[in-house]
Amino acid sequence: MSVRQSLLAILNQGPCYGYQLRAEFDRRTGSTWPLNVGQIYNTLDRLERDGLVQKATAEIDSEGGEAHNTVEITDAGRLEVAHWLDSPVVRTTATRDELAIKLAIAVTLPGVDIAHVIQVQRTATFRTLQELTRTKNATDDPESSEQLAWLLVVDSLIFAAEAEARWLDHCENRLARALAAGTAAPLPLSTDVPKRGRPAKARA
Repeated sequence: MSVRQSLLAILNQGPCYGYQLRAEFDRRTGSTWPLNVGQIYNTLDRLERDGLVQKATAEIDSEGGEAHNTVEITDAGRLEVAHWLDSPVVRTTATRDELAIKLAIAVTLPGVDIAHVIQVQRTATFRTLQELTRTKNATDDPESSEQLAWLLVVDSLIFAAEAEARWLDHCENRLARALAAGTAAPLPLSTDVPKRGRPAKARA
């Protein structure tokens, strides 16, 4: 998820201050990925450093009379938003998935019941899927753009949970085949002395 581009896209609608950006982000994503104000201001500092936003005139709160330091998007920022919306999200193979790492490590350890680990996760995944489905069914006909945005996020989470459940079934089947073939033995610690420094890049 790109907080940077998301905040820029919101700023493309008009100048905002930090708490306002947090509220807008939550409103437009169904509060699925809450941001803290510190994260927002750190992102705004980097955006300003890169010339994508700039400080705007302070706005006075009509209720409390408090001045808010607002920022506004620059022309370079608008180009960044246009490029983001026009480009695909590239999911690299280097993305770290906590569950995949957990199972990959667990299968190499002695005394670990991998089938139990998978079953515990499957139970949790199906519980999440049921909760998401109930949430979706409660408001499946959006009556506003806010509800539509929220449903798109919920749909994404449902599809991800369904994919995770299928992947766990696949892991269970692969584990059974490996056990039958005798290739699921734990890995002992290597006695090789690792080389210091970063691995050398492969020659072209």
